[in-house]
Amino acid sequence: MTRVAERQILVAGVGNTWLRDDGFGSAVVARLEQQELPPGVTVVDFGTGGLDLAYEVMRGYDALLLVDLSRQGGEPGTLYLMEADEASVAAGIEDGALVDPHGMDPETVLRFVKAVGGWPGKVIVIACEPAEVEDFGIGLTEAVTEAVDQAVELVLLTIDQLRSETVAVD
Repeated sequence: MTRVAERQILVAGVGNTWLRDDGFGSAVVARLEQQELPPGVTVVDFGTGGLDLAYEVMRGYDALLLVDLSRQGGEPGTLYLMEADEASVAAGIEDGALVDPHGMDPETVLRFVKAVGGWPGKVIVIACEPAEVEDFGIGLTEAVTEAVDQAVELVLLTIDQLRSETVAVD
């Protein structure tokens, strides 16, 4: 008999709250933690703990939603929805390559997860164009602050879409 399994989805906020707009992922996760989320959805603020994120992903999620910044050339506050394709992620962590467990960016996290065979079924990145990340400072810029609520709505919509995909379990 085949049954449909509940999708396990990890929503991971990443970034450094000490670098102004780099705290975007943390701000979105803080808002999501105030919501009642469907069963099977885990929301965690990983900050700059890329290795912690990699280990969590390897627990066996059906999907990963990364919430972060991305410089794509748009206006500050512009939101982007991108899907990471496993085939397009570099081969992994080569022997002898330095891996800083406190500074693993999302791309390095995905390379590491791929190298150890822990790739989740889908990886979606919800990102925001930053205005300021070069200087130390706490607090998002106005444009990025205004994008947080829209990003929360986009995460919730994406969760609903991911949950509607079925996973057959024998």
